[in-house]
Amino acid sequence: MTGLDTTVQDYAVRLVLGGGTLNVQKQIQKMFIELQGPADITQETTDAIVNAANSSLLGGGGVDGAIHRAGGPAILAECRQIVSKIGSLAAGKAVITTGGNLAAKYVTHTVGPIYRSGGPDKAELLASCHRESIRLADEHGLKSLSVPAISTGAYGYPVSEAAPIAISSAIEALRSARHVVKVRFVLFDLSTLRAYTSAAEKLRENSAPPFLIEKAPPCQT
Repeated sequence: MTGLDTTVQDYAVRLVLGGGTLNVQKQIQKMFIELQGPADITQETTDAIVNAANSSLLGGGGVDGAIHRAGGPAILAECRQIVSKIGSLAAGKAVITTGGNLAAKYVTHTVGPIYRSGGPDKAELLASCHRESIRLADEHGLKSLSVPAISTGAYGYPVSEAAPIAISSAIEALRSARHVVKVRFVLFDLSTLRAYTSAAEKLRENSAPPFLIEKAPPCQT
């Protein structure tokens, strides 16, 4: 039997985008942005995950520390090599390393803006974090990556402001990607999931080309 999807849905909400690049069969490639939460990004099985890093690239608290602990010393070793060449990583930029012991093969490390000291360009810096992470994944021929709610923890970016920036910049980057077809926002709690879902619904109203929003059916018990 074909055409029947019997898989368990591992997302709460999914955006279905058209209008991307042509695949090898010269067909328009569908792309997806998934929203999931509460969830642990270190458990993701996408080709890459995104680390909300600090500029030193040497690990820290929150998502950053969790990824380094789960991925093991190989991630830190590659980060140190990068730092020896470029120094600190500026906000809005991204680099890529091995995933170490993670299920994901790669980690892209990006530095989000600090909300209170981010200046007038903090929204652009946050957007750049997402675009650069997707661009790096695409350059490495990857098809999927998982992204946390960058800057919304210790860096203080209000989730209600960060969510539309994150989703719109991911849509923009996906539509110009040649390899990446899925971006998963892996969110810490239900309130963040609701904020991202609300942002997606508002963005759909003015999106050109439009996208669909699918919600996973409730679990059957």
